[in-house]
Amino acid sequence: MDLKKLTIGFEFGSTRIKAVVINNAHDIICQSDYLWENQYLNGVWTYGMDKIVEGMQSTFRDLLKNFEEKFGEKLTTVGAMGISGMMHGYLVFDKEGNLLAPFRTWRNTMTEQAADILSEELGFAIPQRWSCSHVYQAVLDDLPEISKIDFATTLAGYVHYRLTGERVVGIGEGSGMFPIDSSTMEFNKEMLAKYNKLIEGKVPWKLEDIFPRNLVAGENAGYLTEEGAKFLDPSGTFQPGVPMVPPEGDMGTGMVCTNSVKIGTGNASIGTSNNVTIITGKNLPPRKTVDIIASPSGAQAALIHVNNGTSDINAWVNLFAEAIELGGGNVSKGELYVRLFNKALEGDPDCGGLLGYNTSSGEPVLGINEARPLFLRTPNSVMSLANFMRVVCCNIFAPIRKGLDILAQDGVRVNRITGHGGYFKTPVVGARIFSSSVNAEIVTLRSAGEGGPYGTALLAAYYLFKEDGETLEEYLDNKVFKGASASIEMASPAEIEGFEKFYQRYLASLPVEYEAINTLKVN
Repeated sequence: MDLKKLTIGFEFGSTRIKAVVINNAHDIICQSDYLWENQYLNGVWTYGMDKIVEGMQSTFRDLLKNFEEKFGEKLTTVGAMGISGMMHGYLVFDKEGNLLAPFRTWRNTMTEQAADILSEELGFAIPQRWSCSHVYQAVLDDLPEISKIDFATTLAGYVHYRLTGERVVGIGEGSGMFPIDSSTMEFNKEMLAKYNKLIEGKVPWKLEDIFPRNLVAGENAGYLTEEGAKFLDPSGTFQPGVPMVPPEGDMGTGMVCTNSVKIGTGNASIGTSNNVTIITGKNLPPRKTVDIIASPSGAQAALIHVNNGTSDINAWVNLFAEAIELGGGNVSKGELYVRLFNKALEGDPDCGGLLGYNTSSGEPVLGINEARPLFLRTPNSVMSLANFMRVVCCNIFAPIRKGLDILAQDGVRVNRITGHGGYFKTPVVGARIFSSSVNAEIVTLRSAGEGGPYGTALLAAYYLFKEDGETLEEYLDNKVFKGASASIEMASPAEIEGFEKFYQRYLASLPVEYEAINTLKVN
């Protein structure tokens, strides 16, 4: 096998670290993963640095093992590879490369003051989870590390730096750190000047001094160094010198793996967090609940980011599994998910009057900064397993719908959204309920369950195989997704009407969620 015609994509997701190898026909030929979970420590959602390293090395070790078992030869090199990860957050290091504070993920909602000030001063809606919000909040709070910061980056940017020594990120990843100027593909200089004025005299650096450079899809982002190869694979099997593509965020790789890079296309990633991204290619009015980001090739996109996805479902499934075991039953967790998801299709379209909020963490789209998951019903609600499973699914999509309603005010509307992420591994169910929430067709591709690493591997393939002048959009259209197998689900009018009833009840009952935060205290 010609190893130089293979590419590797890595993704540091919320619940799994995943890696895939694809061939020059863009087929996944080998894969591996590592389960992990964020921790809430001292008021911060975080992953330990030891877990980042352990998870990466374990995933890559299994990938090498799986490849050798399948093909009878060692995977010692590839033509190109890339890293993807959860966007946003706060990872800061001193000049010696020492971590200065615990890694803050996108899930944290402690930067409201910074985000509000930045949004006002910059004239741009800056979300709490963006890296520039975390940095400025650290300055406002006069945290001990601020004077020592030499490098601030994202999870993907950090891993890429350890592998290559290059302080760079993909343009899509960078657009979740600070606003991008689409004409220059760099951080907006006017906004940088305003930001730096806010921190002047408080720190010995400017923001552009500590942030990485932005690169677009197709550019070289360095090479795997000897030190990086040992960091990735301590066994020494995998060799240095592999070209690396710009490290991208999960939003960008989600666009790529769903062929949603062209203007007018949209995609949704449904998992621990939920995201719907629509490539607009145009400026939109500042909206607090809508992120303006960039595709890996630099096109402007509107992002609805929802902190809370499938974690609440996972909690309920664990409870059901415990009840089944107590009754002497035995069913695998994977099979239980499938059965319960399919049961949701038997429920009433409006969930029988049941209601819930899956807020395992704060939810800015709803104006909520603390976690208070709730399940509610009235005396006349129809309490059945089918309705219960339907409501825990509908809870996922209500905040997304709220964000899309805001986008609709600005004339942004799509009739088809391509979904990816573990939620879509069960056919039909998730796509159909999602369709009822947005009144649009939901497309899922056969690679839906492994979207992020596949998108990263495709970016590596684009770097390796693109022709002169060939855009990423053209490459994906003509060489990757032409004739690709896909399923399309469209909710019935009754399902759409049912979700609308549920959704209006959901909005009207939000004061209950706010009151729960005020009265139900967390130790």
